[in-house]
Amino acid sequence: QVQLVESGGGLVQPGGSLKLSCAASTTFFSVYTMNWYRQAPGKQRELVARIISAGATTYADSVKGRFTISRDNAKKTVYLQMNSLKPEDTAVYYCNLVDRGAASWGQGTQVTVSS
Repeated sequence: QVQLVESGGGLVQPGGSLKLSCAASTTFFSVYTMNWYRQAPGKQRELVARIISAGATTYADSVKGRFTISRDNAKKTVYLQMNSLKPEDTAVYYCNLVDRGAASWGQGTQVTVSS
């Protein structure tokens, strides 16, 4: 399994910004579709953003226009820039990839949006 390590979470006021990073331990990072998920207390884990190997992106409707996913293949890292944060964005954020049917997950990073 690929190891994924997220960082960049924290406490931010509504309207603020955070940038999450996820570093992968694989030589073949560039071929993978990379995903960011989040899970709020008492809720199911949901897909937030996806970036394929060619760079095309998709977003959940709830974050469109506020979040941007990007990748740096040389650094084997995927990012999630989060702007105009809302209290409802509070969750543990996880990065993910699927390799031949096997899913790899990071340990998660907590994002709390509160005044």
